[in-house]
Amino acid sequence: MIGTAAGAIESSEQLLGMWKALVEDVGATAVAEAGVAHRWADTAFGFYNTLLFADPGVDHTELALRLDHAVAFMRDSKRSGFLWLFEELLTDTARSELGKAVERAGLLRAMTCYGMAGDVLPLPEPMHPNLRFERVSTQGHLNAYAGLNARAYGMSEADACAAFAGSRLWLEDIYAYVGFQDDRPVCCAGTYPVDGRLFVVLVATEGDCQRRGFGEAVTRKALYEGSKATGFSRATLQATEAGRPVYERIGLGVTSIVSLYGLA
Repeated sequence: MIGTAAGAIESSEQLLGMWKALVEDVGATAVAEAGVAHRWADTAFGFYNTLLFADPGVDHTELALRLDHAVAFMRDSKRSGFLWLFEELLTDTARSELGKAVERAGLLRAMTCYGMAGDVLPLPEPMHPNLRFERVSTQGHLNAYAGLNARAYGMSEADACAAFAGSRLWLEDIYAYVGFQDDRPVCCAGTYPVDGRLFVVLVATEGDCQRRGFGEAVTRKALYEGSKATGFSRATLQATEAGRPVYERIGLGVTSIVSLYGLA
């Protein structure tokens, strides 16, 4: 399970495209400064506040400058967020000194994720005996989707709902689905077209409903519908350690390692 520079470039560029759509949906602007892309919505929902870069061959000197820029920006911001750092974009020397560099800059690793991709589409139409799928089309669906993600990642449910409230993107452009067990929303997943691929975004399953195939089923549903609408054959995403086996069962493979850092 070793990532590559090419895999990291694809994964980071996919993240840049997806998060550009997310932050512009809430009225923010996607910009770049000092080699760092700002996808910073300045909302209380931390996942919508992102810094990253997508160019390869970043050496230890340039890395230090970008880390300093990221920390200065985050300290000046009203809201907390994350620097997403794709390790395969760094030179060998920069990677060997990464731990000391982020500590020196004042950052702390929040989680490690995996860039994943695969030419897995189209998929068969998914079914699960205990789920009913509904496409996100109402404010109630938005609240359910936001709440599931907030609880899955230990964030404020109110903050997540505020970030999703009134979204045109989630209601119209993302192929977003909520899975219901009876009348209870228990899982969700969305896909969005980015540069000829379907990017899987913000997948979550209710804590007491895990290990039942719900996350895989709703992800397959979002991919199936997105592929049917676009004709795309390749899917990409960034997965947590817990989510990685789900996507491997769908057929995606690890292409890169990405760490999320917040202020120490």
